[in-house]
Amino acid sequence: MRVELRGLELYGYHGVHDYEREQGQRFLYDVELEVGERGADDLIESAVDYSRVAATVREVAAEPRRLLEAVATELAAALEERFAPEWVRVRVRKPDVRPSGIDVEFAAVTAERRR
Repeated sequence: MRVELRGLELYGYHGVHDYEREQGQRFLYDVELEVGERGADDLIESAVDYSRVAATVREVAAEPRRLLEAVATELAAALEERFAPEWVRVRVRKPDVRPSGIDVEFAAVTAERRR
């Protein structure tokens, strides 16, 4: 079984440029956790509560970092530590970026961890 949250939109202060860390911008988070059969018994106590997953994303995203790689790595580690999934994938998207002045849909970094 997989718990997924897609497109969690949070404002953050990540970036290489000073103005990114000062002004901030939107970031989108996609999270997947492979949790085996946890929750199949219909008990929230044995399931991975996705509201707690979202709160973890919010907590990690609140800490400014220079690189998306660092944000994704820290988030994957926090999710692994708190929820002990068999596998976790985190994608951090930066939708309002214009690398070298070129329009793109988004820039993204993906981090994965397996037990």
